[in-house]
Amino acid sequence: MISDEEWVKIVEKFPEANFLQSPSYAKMNQLLGNKVIWEDFDGKGYALMIIRDAKRGRYLEIPCGPLMDWGDKKSVKEVFDKITEIGKREKCVFVRIRPQLKNEAQNLKILEGLGLKPSPMHLAAEHTVMIDLTRSEDEMMSKMRRQTRYEVRRAQKLGIEVEQSNSEEIFEEFHKIQLETAKRQGFIPPSSKTLVAEREAFGDKILIYTAKTAEGEKIAYGMIMGDGKEADYYEAASTMLNRKLPGAYALLWQAMRNLKKQGFERFNLWGIAPAGQPNHRYAGVTTFKTGFGGEIVEYVPAHDLILSKVGYLKDLVVEKARKKRRHL
Repeated sequence: MISDEEWVKIVEKFPEANFLQSPSYAKMNQLLGNKVIWEDFDGKGYALMIIRDAKRGRYLEIPCGPLMDWGDKKSVKEVFDKITEIGKREKCVFVRIRPQLKNEAQNLKILEGLGLKPSPMHLAAEHTVMIDLTRSEDEMMSKMRRQTRYEVRRAQKLGIEVEQSNSEEIFEEFHKIQLETAKRQGFIPPSSKTLVAEREAFGDKILIYTAKTAEGEKIAYGMIMGDGKEADYYEAASTMLNRKLPGAYALLWQAMRNLKKQGFERFNLWGIAPAGQPNHRYAGVTTFKTGFGGEIVEYVPAHDLILSKVGYLKDLVVEKARKKRRHL
C-alpha cells in the first residue's frame, strides 16, 4: 500500500490537481464509510476512486481525475481499460469522471473516443472562478470589479475583522449557521457527519474563516481547504447581517492575502452559474465571486462510462428529475 507521503509526491507532479485527489480526501470518504481505491496505472496515470453506494445504483466516482498525460492516446486508452475492469469488479453500474481538462472541443473528443457520455449531474465545480495568487496584493486589488473594491474598503472602514480556526466549536457553529443559510437560500448543506469527517481528515489544511463586526457579531463564514498549489472556497454560510454589511467581501479578501503568504498559487472560488442560466442555484453568488477579478474557468462536464445499460437507465431517470428540482 502506498504511503501518504508517496501519494502526495505523485500528485505534486500534476499542477492541475486539487484536494479531491489527495490522501486527505480519501481518509474523509473512509470515515464516511465509502470504499476508496488509489490506483497507479503502471506509471501511465493515477486516480483516487470512490465507490458510491446510491439507492439508484452503485457507481465509481473519479473527481478531478484521473491524473495523467491526456495527450498520450495509447496510455489514456490503457488507463481507461483498467478503470473499466475495476468498475466491473466492484459491480458498479457506471463510472463517473470529471477530469481537470478545459471544456474545449479537442478534450470533449478525447472523452467521446473513450466511449464516455455526458453525465446528467455535475461533479466538482465545473464552472468556477480561479484567482491568481502569484500576483501582488495591489495587482489582485486592481483586478477586482469596482464595486467589489468599494465593498472591501468599506469593510475595513467599518472595522470588520476576519479570524480563522479549525476548532470543534467553530465547525459546530458553522454547521448551525449553514443550516439557517440553506433554509433561506434553498440549497442542501453537508451533514454534521460530513463536516466532522472533513475536519478529522484534513486537519490544519481546512479552516473556517469568520467575518465579524467590531462588536463581535458574526456576519459570514467560509470553509477553505488547501492542498498542493490550490486552495478552495469550498463551503459558505452567513447570518442576516451579511445582507447589509460586507462581511463576505472582507472574508474573501483576507483569505486571498493569507493564502498568498502561505505559498498557494491559485484560489478556486468553487462554483458559479454557467453563462445564460439565470435560474441556476449558483446564480446568486456568481456576481459576488466574479467581482474578485479571477479567471472564469470552465472544465469539461462530468462524463459517464456505462457498465450496465439497464441499471444506468434507472439512474438517468432519477438524476434528471433531481437536476431539474435543484435548479442545476
